[in-house]
Amino acid sequence: MNYKGIDIVWKGHAGFMIKAGGKIIYIDPFELDFVSEEEKADYVLITHSHYDHCSVEDIKKVVKPETMILCPADVQSKMRHVGEIELQIVEPGKSVDLIEGLSVDAVSAYNIDKEFHTKEEYWVGYIVDFKGTRVYHAGDSDMIPEMQNIAANVVLLPVGGTYTMDSEQAANAVALISPDLAIPMHWGGGVIGDRDDAEDFLEKCRTKGIEAKILEKGE
Repeated sequence: MNYKGIDIVWKGHAGFMIKAGGKIIYIDPFELDFVSEEEKADYVLITHSHYDHCSVEDIKKVVKPETMILCPADVQSKMRHVGEIELQIVEPGKSVDLIEGLSVDAVSAYNIDKEFHTKEEYWVGYIVDFKGTRVYHAGDSDMIPEMQNIAANVVLLPVGGTYTMDSEQAANAVALISPDLAIPMHWGGGVIGDRDDAEDFLEKCRTKGIEAKILEKGE
């Protein structure tokens, strides 16, 4: 899917490939199929250390010698198994300029009433900003107060429940952020969440007057 010059491709579960400014960014790659040389990553963004978001096997599939990985501090030890790769350690509030016109902001991601993703871990979501067009990947998060300060054109929100927001909470987060487009994630990866959750999210977004779309894998 192309949005204002940014290609957004859902790779399944919470994984996405974003192409912008001639660069390729992967976010939380997981259970990837074959990755061609043309689709190797310039940057890999990891939201947190859980296996379905920080999959060393899948990160190895997408990296090349010049790839940079952005990740929270506790992910650093896992990256030793990837190889000699440049790392940038991030936490909520950190911004990284990648190239002219392309930057990444790390933002808060945590649970409110669960203990799977605590605020004290300093795990993150990301906002990819390409010349002022912003794509927000929420990571594994509930609807949190910090979302009222998120400015984004496209939002990628978990809808699976249990470990993250469910479809209703995610639709409420969309209403808070008020993007142009909302896309559900954290479903269809054999972990938590299925297509019914994604469909329910779409319907709830529509009742709030916000456009939402389900991406098929590879779309």
